[in-house]
Parts: sequence; C-alpha cells; structure tokens
Amino acid sequence: MDKLIWLIPVLPLAGFIINGLGRNTLSKGVIGFLACLVVLISFGISAAVFLQVQSTGSPVSVTLFQWFGWADFKMSFAFLIDQLSALMLLIITGVGFLIHLYSVGYMKDDAGFGKFFSYLNLFIFFMLLLVMGSNYLVMFIGWEGVGLCSYLLIGFWYTNPDYADAAKKAFIMNRIGDLGFIIGIFLLLYYFGSVNFADIFPYAGTGKFVGAPYVLITILLFVGAVGKSAQLPLFTWLPDAMAGPTPVSALIHAATMVTAGVYMIARSNILFTLAPDTMHVIAIVGLATAVVAALIAITQTDIKKVLAYSTVSQLGYMFLGLGVGAYTGAFFHVLTHAFFKALLFLGAGSVIHAMSGEQDMRKMGGLKGKLKITFATMLIGTLAISGIPPFAGFFSKDEILAHVFTQSPTMYTIGVITAMFTSFYMFRMLYLTFYGKFRGTHEQEHHLHESPANMTIPLIVLAALSVVGGFIGVPESLGGHHWLEHFLSPVFQRSATLLKPEASAGATDIVLMVISVAAALIALAYAYVKYVKNSHVPVSDTEQRPALANLSYHKFYVDEIYDALIRKPLDALSGFLYNTVEKLGIDGIVNGLGKGTIEASKGLRLLQTGNVGFYIFMMVVGIISILLCIVVKF
Repeated sequence: MDKLIWLIPVLPLAGFIINGLGRNTLSKGVIGFLACLVVLISFGISAAVFLQVQSTGSPVSVTLFQWFGWADFKMSFAFLIDQLSALMLLIITGVGFLIHLYSVGYMKDDAGFGKFFSYLNLFIFFMLLLVMGSNYLVMFIGWEGVGLCSYLLIGFWYTNPDYADAAKKAFIMNRIGDLGFIIGIFLLLYYFGSVNFADIFPYAGTGKFVGAPYVLITILLFVGAVGKSAQLPLFTWLPDAMAGPTPVSALIHAATMVTAGVYMIARSNILFTLAPDTMHVIAIVGLATAVVAALIAITQTDIKKVLAYSTVSQLGYMFLGLGVGAYTGAFFHVLTHAFFKALLFLGAGSVIHAMSGEQDMRKMGGLKGKLKITFATMLIGTLAISGIPPFAGFFSKDEILAHVFTQSPTMYTIGVITAMFTSFYMFRMLYLTFYGKFRGTHEQEHHLHESPANMTIPLIVLAALSVVGGFIGVPESLGGHHWLEHFLSPVFQRSATLLKPEASAGATDIVLMVISVAAALIALAYAYVKYVKNSHVPVSDTEQRPALANLSYHKFYVDEIYDALIRKPLDALSGFLYNTVEKLGIDGIVNGLGKGTIEASKGLRLLQTGNVGFYIFMMVVGIISILLCIVVKF
C-alpha cells in the first residue's frame, strides 16, 4: 500500500489537468464523472492506508524525491501518514467526494461547469498536500495552494464585482496570517536546523533553548492559523466567502481549508505544549471568536451567512480546546463538524436551488412539506451542531467544555452560554426556513421541488454520519472507551505527559453534560415559541431594530472599523506617496532631467543648418581652436 500513497494527491491533480484542458471540449457528464471518480479513488486508497495505520500502529513515511539541499541540509518532498493525517485524509476525500457529487446537480446549468470542477479537484490536491507533508515546507505549499484555490472558487462568478471583492478580501487576509506562518517556519529552521517533523518534534524541549523561542515560534504559527481558520481579528473574510457557489462554501467551511489551522496546531502540539503562554492566548482568542460570531449569527437573515458565522463560532470552540490542551477533543470536533456543517451547507444549497436562488430566510417558510428529504437531513444537522444527544456534535463539544471546566470555570460558563446561542440561531434558521407559511413569491412557490438524487444522496450520507459519527468518542463516564482518544494517543502522547490533564470525575462529567444539553434545549424551546408559535419574522432592512440587534445585524461594524482604521489611512498614505513623493519627487527629478536635456538641445540644434559651407567653416574654426590650445600649453 505504501507504493500507492503518492496517488492520493496525484489523482485529483490529474482531474484538474484533464478537466481544465478539456473544459470546453469534454461533455458535462464526462467532466462530472471524472472529477468525482478521482476523489473517490483517492478516498479508497486513503481508507486502505487508514486501516494499515490502525492495524500496525506505526506511521507510514514515503519519500518521493530529494528536493534540494546545501552542505548538511537536505530537503525531501516526502509524505507522512500517521493517525492524525490518516483521519484527515478520510475527511478530505470522503466529504470532498460527497461535495463533488452534489455539485454535479447543483452546477449543471452553469456555463463554467468544467472550470468549476477543475478548481474543486485542485483544491482537494492542495489540501491533501497540506495534511500529508512530512515537513513544514510541503505543508506550506498545500497551505498556500488552498488559499489560491479559495480565491478562484469564492470569486468563481467574478463578473459580479461584490463576489470578486470577496475573493480578493479572502486572499489578502489570508496573506496576513501566512506571513506569520512562514516567519515561524524560518525560526524553526534557525533553532532546529530543519523543518522536518521527525527532526523537530522528538527533540523539542530537550535542546539548549527553552521558553521564549517556543513562545515566539508558536505565536507566529498561531498567526497563520488565525488567518486560515478565521479567528479574531482576521475572521471577516469567511462570511464574505459565501459569494462562491454553495458547494464551495461546504468545501471551505466543513472539511478542508478552515480546519487547516486546527490541524497545523494539533500536528505541532508538542511545540505549543512547551509554550503555555501561547496556549493561553489561543484559548482566549478562540473563546472570544466563538462568542462574537455567535452573537452576530443570531440576527442574520441570509441562510448562508448564518451558517458562515456558525462556522467561525465552531472554529472558536476548536481553538478553545487547543488552548486548554484538549487536542483530541479539538480534533474530534473537526471531524464531527465536517459531517454536520457540510450537511447544513449542502442542505442550504438545496433550499436555495428550490427557491430559484433566494437566500433570504424572511422570504422562505413552509418548505417542510415540499422539501422533505432536505428538511429531515437539515434537522439532523441542526440537532448535531446544537449539541443534542446522541448526535455527533454533542460528544465532541462536551469533551471540549469538560476540559475547559478543569482549567477555568469562568471560560466554561461563557462556553455554555455560547452553545446556547448556537442552539438558538440554528433552530431559528430551521424554523424560519421550513415552518410557518410560505413568504416568497407565487412564482417561487410554483417551482418548489425537492433536489435531484445526486444532491439528496450526499445529504442522506452526511446525515447518517452526523448521527453515528460521535460514537467514536463516547467518554468513559457514559460507558464508552473513547476509541478516538486511544487511536490518536501516539500523536499527543508527549503533550499528555507534560500537561498531565486533570480528569474530572464521572459524576462531574454527567453534570456538565446535563447543563450544556439543558441550555441547548432551553434555546431550542425559546426559538420554537418565537418563530413557530408566535410566527415572528425578522424585520426588513428598512425597519428599525433595537440597538443591540442592530449592532449584531451589522456584524458589530467590524468591517467598517477596519475600513476606517486600516484601509482609509493606508489609502491616504499611498495617495500622499503617489502624488507627493512619486509624482513631485521621483518623477519630478526624472522629468526635470529630461526637460533640461530638451531645453539645452533646443539651442544646440540651431547649429544644424544643413549648409555645407557653414559646416566647413566650423570645422576650420575647430582645427584652429585645437592648434591654439596646443600653442598656449607649450
């Protein structure tokens, strides 16, 4: 099986090349089939590798070729498949395949069908590189690659200026984080003399340097994660990424790009464990992100925007888990989130498809009877993300909160309140969309229909995973053995030894679970009373909202603050540099020299009369002048 590992990323790359070159010649059927097939085969190989790692307990390392080097430094283009990356491969290729299959139906009438699928395949290729790399350099190639593909996919409908701006915003804000990431890689090279995981992780904490270097390295790596995984203050690009087609939203938000930061920190866990100050920062940033995003989501009226801010909030939970040392819990939430968030986005796409492109929930309602499969699957996804047992999100979210409680009851309390907000805004979305009377146009109501099978089958599969996915991490307090914790223990073993996490008692775990579930059920009931029994519909944009609701609806004016404090001053500075320094200074000097030369030449060119006699006379004058100079000199 080791000899086939290289095919996992190469197959999607081949799909990108073939569909990219044949986008105008191949039929849509061939393009869709090929794009899905290469990802499905990659999933099959990934599953075989996963079983190999599970049975042997040993990671698989494959060196493709010697890349470059100097003196004693050698850099190989190599892959490392251990327990962590094996699970990520299943998520990327498995959920990625379902999104590809869904896209065949969703994008069937789009003129850029071939280009879209070539971009999707390229996205999968780079994400696979990111998680398979055995060193930070290969990881960084994948890291930058998914950033490029997100730009291409978010701005796929680039003829719309707003969509093009959203793509540029995502690209630029990611570059801010990426600068920190690459500086962190350079520091790893400086201190360890290598960027290979095998040369860094086993020796971290045993070398001549301690303390400050680890804090500096990990803070810079975390800056990269903040950009890629949309944490405060670099989170505003992710909601705007909704400009892309809905399958793109599912791909970016669920299984791939936004989880890259979580994966990178989990992969580098020993470095962060040796920098407790950085971990405190991660926990605070993660919790703040979860709270802010949840507060914004509770008033949004665009179905995709609700899910977008939900993703930001859930990512905050993951970083909160990482910050308190719950590496397994954070990664567990990555896995379950991939299931229910991909389901919710694809379900939203099914609703939008039925509503002829409408995304405003105020114009929906009463779809439960028309879109039965979409409703049933989205209900499961909503229950899962809200932390209702026995759905997947319950187990992963409660594991994070249980670890947080042992570190800080205050942070735990805030986390539970945020989980309560999650339940409220998710059921608010469900009720506004599927319950009550239909509030759209007669034309939209006439065309309401369930999506085709190639769109509903992925919904059903993801719904099933959202039901059973949490059972791989059933805690001992509920009679389980937490298979995931045991499976990932080799990856986090050194960190667990150093952190020595304080385990809460079984009875305490049960109490904490009851509290979080009760909070979710209270929010669910309140949303039901407000939006179903009382048939409340959010006010239109022209009506007045209460002050706090208005702040939430306008996303706390974060974009406007950035615009006033960062963009406008930079525009003013660049205007000054252009108009004063560039045009008057640099251009003034260059143009002045040119004008001086021209003016001087105006006098000299008068000597060019075209009269041969005059030229002979001037030649004689010149000869006489030279002779006089010689005579005077001697």
